[in-house]
Amino acid sequence: MKEKLIKISHHKRILLVAFCLFVIFSSFGQVKLPTIFQDGMVLQRHTNIKVWGWASPGEKVKVKFNGKSKTTKTSRDGSWSVELPKMKAGGPFTLKVSGTNEIVLNDVLIGDVWLCSGQSNMVHQLDIHDVTYADEIKNANYPEIRHFKIPTNTDLSGPIKDLNGGEWQKAIGEEVRPFSAVAYFFAKKLYKKYNVPIGLINASVGGTPIEAWISEDGYKSFPKFLEVIERNKDTSYVNSLSGNHNNTNSSSLPKDKGLICETPWYSSDFEPKNWRRINIPGYWEDQGVRDLNGVVWYRREIQLPQSMIGEEAEVFLGRIVDADELYINGKKIAQTTYQYPQRRYNVPKDILKEGKNVFVIRVTNYGGKGGFVPDKPYKIFTEKDTIDLKGYWEYKVGEVFPPRDRNSFAGPRRINPQNEPTALYNAMVAPYTEYPITGVLWYQGESNAGRPEEYAELLPALIKDWRARFNIEELPFIYAQLPNFGDVDYLPTESGWAKLRESQLKSLTVPNTAMTVNIELGEWNDIHPDNKKDVGERMALAAQKLAYNEDIVYSGPLYQSYIVNKNKIIISFSNIGSGLITDDEEALSEFAIAGEDGEYVWANAKIVDNKVEVWSDTVTKPKYVKYAWADNPDNPNLYNKEGLPASPFQIIIE
Repeated sequence: MKEKLIKISHHKRILLVAFCLFVIFSSFGQVKLPTIFQDGMVLQRHTNIKVWGWASPGEKVKVKFNGKSKTTKTSRDGSWSVELPKMKAGGPFTLKVSGTNEIVLNDVLIGDVWLCSGQSNMVHQLDIHDVTYADEIKNANYPEIRHFKIPTNTDLSGPIKDLNGGEWQKAIGEEVRPFSAVAYFFAKKLYKKYNVPIGLINASVGGTPIEAWISEDGYKSFPKFLEVIERNKDTSYVNSLSGNHNNTNSSSLPKDKGLICETPWYSSDFEPKNWRRINIPGYWEDQGVRDLNGVVWYRREIQLPQSMIGEEAEVFLGRIVDADELYINGKKIAQTTYQYPQRRYNVPKDILKEGKNVFVIRVTNYGGKGGFVPDKPYKIFTEKDTIDLKGYWEYKVGEVFPPRDRNSFAGPRRINPQNEPTALYNAMVAPYTEYPITGVLWYQGESNAGRPEEYAELLPALIKDWRARFNIEELPFIYAQLPNFGDVDYLPTESGWAKLRESQLKSLTVPNTAMTVNIELGEWNDIHPDNKKDVGERMALAAQKLAYNEDIVYSGPLYQSYIVNKNKIIISFSNIGSGLITDDEEALSEFAIAGEDGEYVWANAKIVDNKVEVWSDTVTKPKYVKYAWADNPDNPNLYNKEGLPASPFQIIIE
């Protein structure tokens, strides 16, 4: 009897296992392709083309493309893959995948595929810069330039098999708006030169550190990160540290007076009393308001002519730190929840009226200076009329946030999944590492500016890691050095951004890499400068060298070596091209020099025989030299004759 029970139990276990396998495999069913395989895709030329997917175990799968075909069977786990031979650029072609069902992908091109990654300056779409690049958008007609934006996604448990969405789009008219602006100008320059289809896979997420883009295998030399990665695989642990865990009881916080009063301050019926005067643009901390984090309301009556009424209008409010809501004549027009986007709001035709119009802006600031960023456009306009919104407004404080308790952040760290090691690699890169590519464009570093020494190790680690994951030993890797940003210092100073740029410069020791220098392409008041075209085109120039083997000058001067001649430092550079020059008629600037005491002074500098001589009569024994060493150097004017700027650098005299 006991033996019979054991046999029955064993039989049941077999049935249970069989049922579980059926449930797992039935999820595959018909033949399925990865999300990145869609109509309009671009496949890499001159390399074996891998096509893969999933189906029921043991199912026969046939792939036909451009006159070639391959047949295979799915493995026990339901996966399958085939390799097609190398092909020349061309198309459009049709890709057919047949099993119990048939998938047909149309308009498939063969060309060069570039992975474009990083943080917000790679994210930034042409649409965000549509004022600067209105003509580019209007005239875009490059159907063989294709863009695939990877949807933002994270995974801390490990690499996932497929993406959670996305589609291939063509660089034609309005369809080009979602393209990464940097990637678009990069692709356009290469396409016009080589007439080869270009595919852009855009895996980028604003505000993210480099750590999130490296795989677990890429951290083998970083035990500190491996510990974090292992802990993060515990979902309950991650959930306990995610979100806002401030000890402050939010219900006890004061509320915005402008919203809880009988007549809200944005209402057309509201009559302001005891409001103060303030200027737009400008920060309220610079206009008589001390250390205020909270909500400030701005109000002004704007006179509009009859010619603007009934017309489509736009309001430009520059940039606002941090969040804002715009009301006109009591109606909410638009809002933005964080500081970086430029405020460009459409106004419905029925909102404006002739004569007096009440504009109200509710601004929320969480830290640092709050208000309206200077040196940006502030106006309301139609096709024919423009009214300036700069000048004096009235303001009143609606809510004051209590100071942060320094101890409120003590204890366990908080987790934002997109900032954790491996999180973005796992979800936004790993699913297509079998998809052949030409190279990588990388624009990132702002989020690591506070940890430049660590970045000097992490950027080479990322390059090595991605080359291993994509199985391309010397995969061309082109990255953008951070541009100028922030206030200008007119005395030599220390700089976190300069240190980060130095870490980027050091990473050029990794073979088959290139760095574009963008030290004059930024904006002092915008971490997302409008000039994306020059950044993209400089990357394309580097690609011509690395990926297309052109014998060209692709970089500005890079520090190479020095010699000491009494009180002078004579500096040699690589990438001098046809020779060193200044970009204007002024003397070389932004060179600073110091002795053993480390007290920097501005130095004299001149070009002699394509070297730079640096000295100061006040420093007899120089120990340190710096060039363009600031967040936003005033006038870095060392170039080669090809018009490419020199990278910032520092020298410690041995």
